[in-house]
Amino acid sequence: DDITLTVDGKDTYEEVKTAGRYRECKRTQGVSTTDLVGRMLLMTKAHHSNIDEDLDYRKHTDNFGKGPKGHSPWTGVSQFLQTSQKIIQFASGKEPQPGDTIIYVAGAFDLFHIGHVDFLEKVHQLAEKPYIIAGLHFDQEVNRYKGKNYPIMNIHERTLSVLACRYVSEVVIGAPYAVTADLLDHFRVTLVCHGMTEVVPDKDGSDPYKEPKRRNIFRLVDSGSDLTTDLIVQRIIKNRLEFEARNQKKEAKELAVLEAMKRQEKH
Repeated sequence: DDITLTVDGKDTYEEVKTAGRYRECKRTQGVSTTDLVGRMLLMTKAHHSNIDEDLDYRKHTDNFGKGPKGHSPWTGVSQFLQTSQKIIQFASGKEPQPGDTIIYVAGAFDLFHIGHVDFLEKVHQLAEKPYIIAGLHFDQEVNRYKGKNYPIMNIHERTLSVLACRYVSEVVIGAPYAVTADLLDHFRVTLVCHGMTEVVPDKDGSDPYKEPKRRNIFRLVDSGSDLTTDLIVQRIIKNRLEFEARNQKKEAKELAVLEAMKRQEKH
């Protein structure tokens, strides 16, 4: 329900509305593309949920939302407030039925993109009646294995992104990094899948997929897509640098013109 206008001030969707083919959806309050791009460029961690004070994250936020007197790093971060109602709106509400193949996938699912969708679609094709449960790791866990200022989207934002995908039936919010026997038994998991991305060992150096591998229910799935969250962030940063370089050239040309004009005036 954002207002969008053309260059001459007309409603962008005027023709579609006249044809009676327009449907409007409410945008999710507190999640904005501009804010996400800002998080990527400024390398801030201030958007992470469940941050411990002892985590040395404040130095990353020094350049973010700071006034001349050095305001809190939270300033300027558009805060997304998760509610149970919001989760219900995004959730499928389906429970596993007899005969369903319960498939478990886990990860950060950060900046939910086509690579994730392709992976989930491939996983969905593995069974006649698939019931996919996605385990989302907490922000601190993702930061442990991804580093930098990852995840770009916090656990609450990532939950809605994944829930909105038609291939996903259920989300575990803050899933354990190691896929344990308890988790597999609790959800009666038939199959555990992972994409072609690197699997970082757990804190103690062990393989997080040791148990599903022991049960012989682990499978690697190739999404066929080479897009990753890292690549998206690199593109954003690269484009910023190109944009800045273009502006510098433009500025240099303008300054050269000004200099030439000044010299002419003197003569």
